[in-house]
Amino acid sequence: MEQEILKGTTTVGVVCSDGIVLASERRATMGHFIASRDAKKVYKIGDTVGLTIAGSVGDAQQIVRYMTVESKLYEMRRKEPVTIKGMTTMLSNILNSNRYYPYSVQLLIGGVDKNGPALYSLDAMGGMIEETNAVSTGSGSPIAYGVLEDNYVKGMTVDEGAELAIRALHNAMKRDSASGDAISVVKITTDKFVRMDEGEVKEYRKTLN
Repeated sequence: MEQEILKGTTTVGVVCSDGIVLASERRATMGHFIASRDAKKVYKIGDTVGLTIAGSVGDAQQIVRYMTVESKLYEMRRKEPVTIKGMTTMLSNILNSNRYYPYSVQLLIGGVDKNGPALYSLDAMGGMIEETNAVSTGSGSPIAYGVLEDNYVKGMTVDEGAELAIRALHNAMKRDSASGDAISVVKITTDKFVRMDEGEVKEYRKTLN
């Protein structure tokens, strides 16, 4: 009997004037079975760099470990952090080199470097796209995009971006059975990588329909 793969689903990234917001819901599924209500899908891979996962949790966790080590090695050798674009290119090459046995993932990588805020999406084959507004991945992304495209405003702050990300995920969770339970939100600015308090997220969700 083939073992079903533990999967992650809806994630959101928002480009803001002062940083990047990355967010996800926390449900993981195996087919129609809810395997976890507290799956981690937003990871820190650098001081001001984050990565979100949608797809196979095992594949994504291996990528997170690799990228965390590589970013630290780069900083030790070059005495400066790798840029977001540089890290994304590295990750794109890893995914592309495994295209015959691909990682089953959709990824968002974003943060702030010497060039300012940056956000990229990557597919399982290593295709990378620079996102300039807001982006979503996973099974609930069509619903999330409806909220993002209606409400995104150029130049919004990370606080405003966090509220938008929560609203998009909140609506995706209403209609997508593979998305649900709690929401994780990370706000990345020039010198900070901050996870929003879970209570604060819950309070904001209470104001939503």
